[in-house]
Amino acid sequence: MTDKEKASEETSGKQVKLSTEAFDHLVEQAIARIPLEIRRHLDNLIISVQPNSSRELLAEIGFPPDEVLFGIFSGVPLTERSPADPPLYPDTIYIFQEPLEAFCLSHEELIREIEITVVHEIAHFMGFDDDELDSLGYG
Repeated sequence: MTDKEKASEETSGKQVKLSTEAFDHLVEQAIARIPLEIRRHLDNLIISVQPNSSRELLAEIGFPPDEVLFGIFSGVPLTERSPADPPLYPDTIYIFQEPLEAFCLSHEELIREIEITVVHEIAHFMGFDDDELDSLGYG
């Protein structure tokens, strides 16, 4: 069964609901579509799919506990690093499945929003700010 077939089978009302494995696969596909010139910088980066953001994570980054996030980059952007001080541990991008599914009304929209979210958070890792991402269509 394809991801699209799973999505249509598991759609309740207008909300798309995928299995964890199917959602992970869409995230992997989004990463694979990123140009190699960018992907080669992702060696020390973990991209983790989580059901939702936690209150602890939201507090850590200074967001209110009811903030809805599709994803978040946690770490030090490449533009703020010193070559003399390599990172002690990998930075992390969290992609949040439940808010993305709740926002999207179709499987195609979910694929598009996952890709936008993945690119948006990788861009933060690379040093782009939200204004730059808005101007590029990844806000």
